Amino acid sequence: MSVFDAFDLYNILFLDIETVPGAADFEDLNEELQELWGYKTRQILRRQDEELEYDEIAEAFRTRAGIYAEFGKIVCISAGFLTKQPGDELPLLRLKSFTNHIEANLLEDFSVLLNKHFNNPDKFAICGHNIKEFDIPYICRRMLVNQLPLPRLLDIAGKKPWETKHLVDTLEMWKFGDNKNYTSLRLLAAVFNFPSPKDDMDGSDVAGVYWEERDLDRIATYCEKDVVATAQLFLRMKRMPMILPEQIVIVR
Repeated sequence: MSVFDAFDLYNILFLDIETVPGAADFEDLNEELQELWGYKTRQILRRQDEELEYDEIAEAFRTRAGIYAEFGKIVCISAGFLTKQPGDELPLLRLKSFTNHIEANLLEDFSVLLNKHFNNPDKFAICGHNIKEFDIPYICRRMLVNQLPLPRLLDIAGKKPWETKHLVDTLEMWKFGDNKNYTSLRLLAAVFNFPSPKDDMDGSDVAGVYWEERDLDRIATYCEKDVVATAQLFLRMKRMPMILPEQIVIVR
């Protein structure tokens, strides 16, 4: 069965996360983590045999640490699912964001959603763009760092590919087996002619908005747009009608 049809459309949870460096500044890290980030920076910049300046390492932490679960943290998880009640002409896309300055609390709240409503990998799926390479591993790693139990849909360590079919990745779907390059959600939004999720800011702005403005609401709004775009992309690849603005419901 094709991945396009493997799950009931109304049993798919569309997902996106926003991450930031785990501290406001490099100097806020303890001495060991500073040293380890220095090693990481040399790998990132492909300068393993060079001594880097302190300012170079600190700037790399500010701009890049958020994408590594060992040095970053999650500040927002936005999720959405399609629902249609008897008598409804069109489905609704219901969105909910989990935000918290305390990462463990955010992850616990998200776990409640999964455990209560999306607890069977044979019936339910999680869908996101590049979700297999980024969002899901990041969430799982941060749950372990925070000493939280993994919900059933995220308990995937050591699983075979056919045991994780409930993780539906729109980037993988678009590749059709071609692994030569990455195609952004923004580009696919333009190709399939639905609104770009990057009209306010992009991923590189999230750390600044968080650590300088502490604006979780703005980050949640941005994250929700990515969820909507992912749902639109999935529908377009299934050759189904897109979700209209009046079909979107945000639950606070």
